[in-house]
Amino acid sequence: MKIQTYYNHIRFYTPHHFVYYPVLTLFLASSVYFAFTTKDYLIWTFITVVFVFLFCLAFMLRQHYALILQNRIVRLEMRYRYFTLTGKRLEEFEHKLTDDQIFALRFAPDDEFLPLLEDALKNNLTGDAIKKAIVHWRADYNRV
Repeated sequence: MKIQTYYNHIRFYTPHHFVYYPVLTLFLASSVYFAFTTKDYLIWTFITVVFVFLFCLAFMLRQHYALILQNRIVRLEMRYRYFTLTGKRLEEFEHKLTDDQIFALRFAPDDEFLPLLEDALKNNLTGDAIKKAIVHWRADYNRV
């Protein structure tokens, strides 16, 4: 694997992003074309609606379950890291951090974690600002 940085940390799932969606898009475009160019516009309109439904359903389901579970795991990881580094519980002020901030902090190594956490709380840094402030990126190769 390549060394992960801010600029390459987004991942794609090839079968989903580069096979399923392009094929579904081609079918959707074809059904729209046939709905406007054939006498059987009613059946092609119905087929178009089915493809739109499949497109939306596939996107929602693929993301929903994996991300909710991963968000919970990342929160637990951050609580554990904070407790390991300080001996204190993160839950005492975790509500002051947004999900975006918490998820960005996971890329910070231990020596940068606490100062970035304090800076995020003090200056309300965005997740993107936190990621850009990280000097030594701690890769997360397992996030979907």
